[in-house]
Amino acid sequence: MTKVTAAQLTTARGCVLGLMLGDAIGATGGNVPASGTLRATSAGQLACFTLEGLIRADVRAAHRGICHPPSVVWRSYHRWATIQGISGVKPLPDEDSPTGWLSRVPALAERRGSAPATVAALQRQTMGTIDKPAGTSTGAHALSRTLPVGLYPSCNPAEIAALTHTGEALGAAWLGATVVRLLAAGNRLNDALESARLHAAGWFQAAERSLAPALTAARSRPGMLHELIRLAPDARAVSALAGGAYTAASFPGPETVREALLFAASAGDGGHAVRVAGALLGTVHGPTPFRSTGCPGWSWPGRPTPWPGIL
Repeated sequence: MTKVTAAQLTTARGCVLGLMLGDAIGATGGNVPASGTLRATSAGQLACFTLEGLIRADVRAAHRGICHPPSVVWRSYHRWATIQGISGVKPLPDEDSPTGWLSRVPALAERRGSAPATVAALQRQTMGTIDKPAGTSTGAHALSRTLPVGLYPSCNPAEIAALTHTGEALGAAWLGATVVRLLAAGNRLNDALESARLHAAGWFQAAERSLAPALTAARSRPGMLHELIRLAPDARAVSALAGGAYTAASFPGPETVREALLFAASAGDGGHAVRVAGALLGTVHGPTPFRSTGCPGWSWPGRPTPWPGIL
């Protein structure tokens, strides 16, 4: 199994915590309560099962010397659907019941919104590939649940997105996870975004065309709501990528993480852009800016109460 350093672990924790907090804040539309618990959605749940699949793939490769990570992640999504009790999805043939720690976490067994493209692919028992993607959806779930793949460089992010989605969503997932990979390697945020965009040119043109105006707007018109709404008008993966990148580039510092997530959540796109922004900023800064204690920047103005927890 790949040896993980303390710095890599901090980066991974920041990425996942930022994604999950962004997911939970996005579910509120930016109207976060002053106390209580924020509830992550099915997008956050699937991101957790992506990570589980990647960890299983790494262990399998270490012990057997060979592994196909997309197949292992596909099985993890199957476990998610099974513990959710989704109709038409039964336990895997070699598992009497779902195995692994995540399968025993009650919050992950709760229905937290729909994931129609993923569910449809699982019900059809059809695992898509880049050459033959599953279904017709270009929705943002392909991107949000694939972002953690950037922490596991030996896996092609587009292959994970293609398990359940198609078209421009594959490019958006590849671009988003590539930015995470570059940030985890120590690149600065703007450099990582620009480098990923240049590498995508010619490969994933639709996704690259969505990212380019986001970077231009962040340089000349940062933090403007009308720009965010223009860049992220809907629930497509390319919209989420553009909105998340614009937000992260507009609020790049650790002291403005709270402002960034609330800003992205106001896009009105169903909370997709804020997941991307949270994952990117978390990869850059680690978990510290997201902690609910010891970080006054996360308290509501005029109140000593910390940021609510996530469930």
